[in-house]
Amino acid sequence: METLNNMLEAFFQFKAYVMLPVFILIIGLIIRMKIGPLLRSALQLGTGFAGVFIVFSFFVENIQPAVQMIMVERGLDFPVLDVGWPPLAAITWSSSIAPLTIPLVIAINIIMLATKLSRTIYIDIWNFWHMALIGAILLAVSDNYIIAFSAIILIAVYTIKTADWTAPYVKRETGIDGVTISPISVIGLLPFAELMDRLYERIPGLRNWNFNPQDNDSKWKHMADPTIIGFLMGVLLGAAAKYSVKDILELGIHIAAVMFLLPKCGGLIGEGITPVSNAMKDKIQARFSGKSELYVAVDTGILMNNRSVIVSGLILMPLALIIALIIPGNRILPLGDLPNLISVISVTVLISRGNVIRSVLTGIPIVITYILISDSMAELYTNLSVGTGMAFGEGQLISAFTDGGHHARFYLYQLFSGNIIAIAVIPLIGIMLFLSHRKYKKNREIEESELS
Repeated sequence: METLNNMLEAFFQFKAYVMLPVFILIIGLIIRMKIGPLLRSALQLGTGFAGVFIVFSFFVENIQPAVQMIMVERGLDFPVLDVGWPPLAAITWSSSIAPLTIPLVIAINIIMLATKLSRTIYIDIWNFWHMALIGAILLAVSDNYIIAFSAIILIAVYTIKTADWTAPYVKRETGIDGVTISPISVIGLLPFAELMDRLYERIPGLRNWNFNPQDNDSKWKHMADPTIIGFLMGVLLGAAAKYSVKDILELGIHIAAVMFLLPKCGGLIGEGITPVSNAMKDKIQARFSGKSELYVAVDTGILMNNRSVIVSGLILMPLALIIALIIPGNRILPLGDLPNLISVISVTVLISRGNVIRSVLTGIPIVITYILISDSMAELYTNLSVGTGMAFGEGQLISAFTDGGHHARFYLYQLFSGNIIAIAVIPLIGIMLFLSHRKYKKNREIEESELS
């Protein structure tokens, strides 16, 4: 087991934008793609994802000091530090359950494909840690492998099914066929987002409100440009931090540059994955009748060229800071995970057909629960992180705003801990999943009718 752990640790030292092209190359060779187009696709994917990572790192480097300065200027004290996802990944891969998660999830995926319970090929091994984390937490708390593996199996099935349900929205809003989104931190919100969208359709007036930056015919199309909104956000953030005029303008330009570059990176990812996805579908269709409609699950980078996704995430960022300030007793201010709102809100944006008004309204309760959950889990995350050898300073509590506050993992943690409320809402969860499954079938029928 220790050898396997060491191998996994060495494997995951490679960045996601290195591992994914390797997997694409392997898949392309298996399905006998021509080496030239395959290599081009793999490099486009790697370049696109590397660009997303670089741009987001630049984004974090610019907004974190501003948010910290706002806290200093206003004498705010938030004892829980939002450090983002790295400590959670460390908790995961230091657990003895981690090496077994990868073959377990792959086996679950294969079984679901073979029994036609899913159409998703889940190749995004980098994001397996999202599923392994709940197992690592429950194993640390309960010392019970049965409980830990049961939670991993449930979240793996849920992830793969929501990836299925997400695919029609990806195709409708991006035009890319045969691709879906992989991280549970994103697609796990789908049942709630669909429920909220149903609600908006039943509210007179609100159901007609539409602000879609993707709509080139809109009279607001120039003001809806992500670069303009990014610049304005940077200026407001810099002013709130009491920066000098020079620093305010620089921050505005920096965030505008981020918003300009992200769609370019997303476009590269889309160009790279499409040939491989199409070749895979053609190969499967030729060999196995009835299995032609498959989806390849990839990270959200493919959605970063959608202006509605970027604008919705940008608007939710300052709202998240304001909400954190007004929630009574809250101990955490979104910081390390704050830019991740662009990613996690992306599928919600697709469900709302790019309508930023609906996306932001749906995002507000999501943000509130992120804050409450990440705050409540701070002691546990801190203790587990310290157990892996990480140090944060004496008495410092840490958490992660989005990844640490994710609803599916928190629910499973409470469920397997015997929380009576988590047990009581099982019927409600079942109803939401049934409605999402029914909506997916309806979306599939619409797709098939359009093709016929």
